[in-house]
Amino acid sequence: MAPSKPDATTSLHVAVIGAGAAGLVAARELRREGHSVVVLERGSQIGGVWAYTSQVEPDPLSVDPTRPVVHSSLYRSLRTNIPRECMGFTDFPFATRPHDGSRDPRRHPGHSEVLAYLQDFAKEFDIEEMIRFDTEVVKAEPAAAAEENSRKWRVESRSSDGVAADEMYDAVVVCNGHYTEPRHALIAGIDSWPGKQIHSHNYRVPDPFKDQVVIVIGSSASGVDISRDIAKVAKEVHVSSRSTSPETYEKLPGYDNLWLHPTIETACEDGSVVFQNGKTVYADTIMHCTGYKYYFPFLDTKGEVTVDDNRVGPLYKHVFPPALAPGLSFIGLPWQITPFPMFELQSKWVSAVLSGRVSLPSQDEMMEDAKAFYDKLETLGIPKRYTHLMPDDSQFEYDNWLADQCDYPRIEKWREQMFYIGFKRIYAQSATYRDNWDDDHLIVEAYDDFVKFMSSYPELLPMLKT
Repeated sequence: MAPSKPDATTSLHVAVIGAGAAGLVAARELRREGHSVVVLERGSQIGGVWAYTSQVEPDPLSVDPTRPVVHSSLYRSLRTNIPRECMGFTDFPFATRPHDGSRDPRRHPGHSEVLAYLQDFAKEFDIEEMIRFDTEVVKAEPAAAAEENSRKWRVESRSSDGVAADEMYDAVVVCNGHYTEPRHALIAGIDSWPGKQIHSHNYRVPDPFKDQVVIVIGSSASGVDISRDIAKVAKEVHVSSRSTSPETYEKLPGYDNLWLHPTIETACEDGSVVFQNGKTVYADTIMHCTGYKYYFPFLDTKGEVTVDDNRVGPLYKHVFPPALAPGLSFIGLPWQITPFPMFELQSKWVSAVLSGRVSLPSQDEMMEDAKAFYDKLETLGIPKRYTHLMPDDSQFEYDNWLADQCDYPRIEKWREQMFYIGFKRIYAQSATYRDNWDDDHLIVEAYDDFVKFMSSYPELLPMLKT
């Protein structure tokens, strides 16, 4: 049941940090709710992680804290791993649109099509007028009580041409993504191993690995994609997966130079790498496809929000830190999800809370809820680093909880089914799932549902495009 909703609403001045998918929809929802919005984006265009660049960081492992940071982690061949229909915002479908032939009509399109969709979204809702590009947030902190009301937030920023700004906001919504600061595998003996190491954050094309022996650590989406991409040009590719049994050693179907192993036992001075299955490989490069850290170098909350083993907390429902709510919120922390609809629902909730149309529980109640959630994870033996992972049905239960808070329609059944069917295909046919599917009936259902949805919200009908 949704919280009680006060009759009066409040318009606040809100800073949104980041103009990726989360920042764009947050800006739209905040303005729809009557707030004034400034989006601070350190890049020169919208899209966040979906804005591809061939540029990589000079430190291939991205461990040097003084390195120039490249925001994007896209490789050139990347395609979405869930269908486009499933990805779209609820009132702006990610459908194939009329175009000049430059767009990608595939159900699992490449990254450029996702960026084009976000550009369409930003144009449709006039979002760019709220964005300050080439502006990096240096610090965001609660204003000192002696200076301002405790609800205020001080945000310091710096433009690419060196112009500094120090501004006050009523609230800050953090939408800076979590695919920029790499995590790395811990490998015994790696300090004396003579080969090259690189994190997938700095991988773009396979060409530099021609005729090499490459070890790819990780068998999630990026590890699967990159290992197959590199196998087109490399002499050998060996995938190390901690999800396999210790004796695993198998050649992957469709390739004569691609093998699957368990985790690495040790790396040696002579260039060899020994796996738990006893196999030894002399490798030129180790590719870390090992994920990313949540990273908020600009955020100063005096310890009220921390990142501990990749748990951002304490947070109420992955969004509000109880001690700082509702002035500080996070959009887009959960992973292994259908991201854009979740970002949208989180943004609707944050916007409504800030306006006073929806109420939060008390600080103590939010803290108790967060603690109960963390205790449950510990009881189930789920490591802290998986706090924001939403496997199985949990993401849609969470989406529907958010929708209920805002009196918004729940997630469509076709979207859930499409997501589940898609993930089954990933595991059953990892090399071909993007181009072979059997859920066309859900595409028809998606279109029908959208027409019904728009008919129920006549104020949105002008956005319905053929």
